[in-house]
Amino acid sequence: MDTDSHLIPAPRTTHQADAPNRLTPATTLHTAPGTEPLAALLRGTIGAATGLALPEGGGDGEGDGNTDRIVLRLDPDLPGGPEAYRLSTDRTLQNVAALVEGATPAGVFRGMQTLRQLLGPEAFRRAPVAAGRDWTLPGVTIEDSPRFGWRGLMLDVARHFMPKDGVLRYLDLIAAHKLNVFHFHLTDDQGWRIEIKRYPRLTEVGAWRSRTKWGHRASPLWDEKPHGGYYTQDDIREIVAYAAERHIRVVPEIDLPGHSQAAIAAYPELGNTDVIDTASLSVWDTWGVNPNVLAPTDNTLRFYEGVLEEVLDLFPEDVSPFIHIGGDECPKEQWQKSDVAQDRIRELGLGGENELQSWIIRHFDTWLSARGRRLIGWDEILEGGLAPGAAVSSWRGYGAGIAAAEAGHDVVMCPEQYVYLDHRQAPGADEPVPIGFVRTLEDVYRFEPVPPQLGPEAAAHVLGTQANAWTEVMENQSRVDYQVFPRLAAFAEVAWSALPAPAARDFADFERRMAAHYKRLDALGVDYRPPAGPLPWQQRPGVVGRPIEGAPPNR
Repeated sequence: MDTDSHLIPAPRTTHQADAPNRLTPATTLHTAPGTEPLAALLRGTIGAATGLALPEGGGDGEGDGNTDRIVLRLDPDLPGGPEAYRLSTDRTLQNVAALVEGATPAGVFRGMQTLRQLLGPEAFRRAPVAAGRDWTLPGVTIEDSPRFGWRGLMLDVARHFMPKDGVLRYLDLIAAHKLNVFHFHLTDDQGWRIEIKRYPRLTEVGAWRSRTKWGHRASPLWDEKPHGGYYTQDDIREIVAYAAERHIRVVPEIDLPGHSQAAIAAYPELGNTDVIDTASLSVWDTWGVNPNVLAPTDNTLRFYEGVLEEVLDLFPEDVSPFIHIGGDECPKEQWQKSDVAQDRIRELGLGGENELQSWIIRHFDTWLSARGRRLIGWDEILEGGLAPGAAVSSWRGYGAGIAAAEAGHDVVMCPEQYVYLDHRQAPGADEPVPIGFVRTLEDVYRFEPVPPQLGPEAAAHVLGTQANAWTEVMENQSRVDYQVFPRLAAFAEVAWSALPAPAARDFADFERRMAAHYKRLDALGVDYRPPAGPLPWQQRPGVVGRPIEGAPPNR
């Protein structure tokens, strides 16, 4: 098998050489200035899997008489942006088994992922399965760079908590697919997952629910065990540092003013106390759109400013330039009945409840901007007017993203009809807890992040794209794996590679390359959906879902 012809995502250009190269027990690793931190990552992945020690070697290029080497070095003149790389395993490079050059350290790191794929699926294991062997590298020169600067995965840990080790594992998985944004959905009605020291009840109370709906909210089934968990501040620091080492940006999400019942359960004064008895609320145990939203009071604003002060400390600007504040699915009925909310609308001269939500979003946009960060929110933040510097996650389809881009706002395209990975992967009855539209591997591969109706100026506001994994019906890591993979591999190619128009994409070739990629996923221990359908233990017979028939609307 020619390993270089099975790369995912597909590189821009590949030039074949006459003869293969190899890594041997004598292979050394040289890190040129600026690439030194990458040595531990390469030894911890390729070194661990091959059993090669890869000791530090001398020289930074060709022909210095040393043994064969892996060389990592910077070449800021490489075209294609900061993540561009060139990987050469051409035997004509004297005493160099593999030369990985990047425009920045991030580019070198992306090239290291390609090098790992060239070595075969065994290079994705944590320890060698055959010690003492030589490792063949096809003789190639690959020049590559990404299409988009934002290539993300959103992981919802609020509905079902994923322990820290699982989050670190997912950072490794997205790094292996050349994704570079981890959207960390930390708070919702069903749980608050981040320690905030000045407000300890957010985790003492808000991180735990007494039971959980099993399946869609229409299901009669319940898991009666308490569920919860949260990340300590040191856990968060570890996750952020781990991501930064892998050149992954982290976008923390603190949801407001909707999706906030867990916070209100912990601090009832945050809710609309003149409408309902907020002290009687507990962390929500079912799914859907919750009517209990934050009150538009100065106390609420000060409270969330305090939350965000600690969030900004935990997520430094170089890793987390964007802070996500949610802004989606905020019912307005309580505000309509609240004298406090109505007084605020009159006081501010607003045109109604939508503009009241916009006022809250603008407040935090100004607050974040003053601290060097950018606000991003779900596309409902467009309703009632949006602050000029805010960015939009377009989830309800293309329409909001088009409107935002044409208005000069930066956009991340993540339409639910195409890249919501909680949606089912096939129409069969065996699919576990079938949710939403059928979104097959091919459907994801033919997703186009930039709508054709956008002109060049507006299209430049599309920062990139993101796949979203909402975990209402994903109760553990295995279920998350099943929903995310293998579709994340197709999404990664859409986000990275320069593909033709959707109808012209060669899905048959992608399927051919996936045959090798499934073996990589096996080596990584990923519980993906097999091409032939779910295995018996992956099914969930009798658990009610919410399938939607037909093709999704193109909106």
